[in-house]
Amino acid sequence: MRNMLKTLLFACLVIVAVSCNKIKSDDSAQNANSGRKIIETGELAAIDTRSFVMPRFGNYWYQMKIIGILKHGSIVKAGDSIIQLDPSQIKKYIIERESDLATQMAVLEKLRVNHENKRQELESKLKTENASFDLKKLELESSRFESDRIRKIKELEFQQSKIELAKAKRLAVLSKKIDLNEMKVEQIKTKRLQDEIKASYALLPLLTIRTPISGIFQVGINQRTGDLIKIGDEIYYGNNMGNVPDLTWMKATTTVSENDFLKIQIGQDVIVRLDALPKVKFKAQVYYIGKLCRLKNDKSRQKVFDVDVKILKPDSRLKLGMTVSCEFKQ
Repeated sequence: MRNMLKTLLFACLVIVAVSCNKIKSDDSAQNANSGRKIIETGELAAIDTRSFVMPRFGNYWYQMKIIGILKHGSIVKAGDSIIQLDPSQIKKYIIERESDLATQMAVLEKLRVNHENKRQELESKLKTENASFDLKKLELESSRFESDRIRKIKELEFQQSKIELAKAKRLAVLSKKIDLNEMKVEQIKTKRLQDEIKASYALLPLLTIRTPISGIFQVGINQRTGDLIKIGDEIYYGNNMGNVPDLTWMKATTTVSENDFLKIQIGQDVIVRLDALPKVKFKAQVYYIGKLCRLKNDKSRQKVFDVDVKILKPDSRLKLGMTVSCEFKQ
């Protein structure tokens, strides 16, 4: 009986020891995982990059020719001109519209003269009809001692004169309204031409594309040829003509696995190392975390989130496109 109790006691001690060892092993594995470094590769990019897209100038010009462009990789300062578009189309349009405006001004002046002449004619006719009306009225009053036949004639003449006077007055009023509407139409045409000319002149300075920030000028790609844009190329509305990234403040664009996503947060410290300078550490912080999960690439089934890391101090050794590694501190 004692031997059986000793055997049971020994078995219990063995089970307890194995369980403790397993717990310690699990705790060690968990600690190892929690302390695992998250290191991802990425690429340097500028935080502030300005793109210059071909706009639509006015209502007509959606295609322009490049007549001047800086070399790819040129250093530029804020306010420098980087691209010059051909102004010949707009200048030709301005010349045509100015010619149309000169013709329209002549038409407008002629219309004023015609309206003035017509007004004077109508005023003269109205005075004549007034005088005739007054005369017929007097003749009618003086015919009261005449025969019925003569009085009837004078009354008819008076009524006819009355009708002619009313007609002349109505014609004067209607003619004034018609002239006013005709003048408004021609004035609208004149104003439209003036506005078009003014707007076209305002477009000319916009053909000189200037950068609002300092940085490095990157020439855009001609979508038809696949080559860098050059002088003589025709650029269409919506095409990217170039970019100017500001190299003062840089970021590293990278990704983190979906398994590590919850371990990353905005403001988290990061150590960035250049592949070209692996021993040099650049302090950085996470400042953007993507909201959507995606495949890392077409050949991989790994799901990742996009992450941007801002490098905290400017450094001339940091160049666009350089490969980096990002170590996220836990």
